[in-house]
Amino acid sequence: MFFKRNFPNTRLRRLRQTSALRDLVSETHLSLTDLIQPIFITNNKDMVGKISSLPDIERIHIEDINREIDMILELGIRSVAIFPVIDPDKKDDAGTYATDEDNFLFKVLKNLTEKYENLITIADVALDPYTSHGHDGIVSDNKVLNDETNIALKDQATLLAMSGAKIIAPSDMMDGRIDVIRNHLDSCGMQDTIILSYAAKFASNLYGPFRDAVGSLNNLANASKATYQMDHRNIDEALHEVALDLNEGADIVMIKPALNYLDVISKVKETFKVPTFAYQVSGEYSMIMNAVNAEIIDKNVMLESLMSIKRAGADAIFTYAAKAISKELKKDE
Repeated sequence: MFFKRNFPNTRLRRLRQTSALRDLVSETHLSLTDLIQPIFITNNKDMVGKISSLPDIERIHIEDINREIDMILELGIRSVAIFPVIDPDKKDDAGTYATDEDNFLFKVLKNLTEKYENLITIADVALDPYTSHGHDGIVSDNKVLNDETNIALKDQATLLAMSGAKIIAPSDMMDGRIDVIRNHLDSCGMQDTIILSYAAKFASNLYGPFRDAVGSLNNLANASKATYQMDHRNIDEALHEVALDLNEGADIVMIKPALNYLDVISKVKETFKVPTFAYQVSGEYSMIMNAVNAEIIDKNVMLESLMSIKRAGADAIFTYAAKAISKELKKDE
């Protein structure tokens, strides 16, 4: 209930007079521990370098990963989400390299686990970086197969956990995959492995730069993921998806994208009161950065956008701007 006071007794501008006062009464706080930096890694030196559709983001060779992690930790960021960039000749219709024990990603995770005790590594569970068609699952007769894909995801998740990933993150949106993965991890003695479910992942038009970064954009071509990712018009369905994944054993839930779905983030947090993450996806990031670089908007728009995601209820945020924003946050410490 609002206090009923008459102007000029109530002057809200009193608490806005200085930056110190504004900080003192601020309702939302963004900290370094809220930021998760996505990283694209490859074992092919020909694929290393800048990503034209993702300003200031590069594909990193596995030999340089420790240097990158050292820099991230020095900035105060403690969590990274690792996405592999796979050679085209390793891709096939079933994404079998995802469960190949010689997959370079498993070796990278083992190295990071041994070298960095306090680093939180988040490993994506999905087949789209590995499939020749760019879909997140196994395809037959132009249909993405749900249950057959879950078997592959279960095997992939197990190998990622065995390699030392602190958190595994199924991002595929197959029905029932959390249950399949959780049960198998538990049966293998890995009941402490954390599952971050991309519980409400929408079939958005904002994923293009990410698909470009991992090399699945051309594979997917004009195909749609609308048969398994969520319809952007639905919020009750998002709540249903989150409830199912929590019941199946998810520890953390994710809403993706973030900025176009702030209402979903808020509703999920309010309804379930569980750890709730959000992903400021590649298209959201690139639109802001391209406008900043073109001097159309001020660079502080990025921080404003992340603050809006936090204000909506996100406990942590995947953002390509994590490194840059961390420098801004450290200035205010």
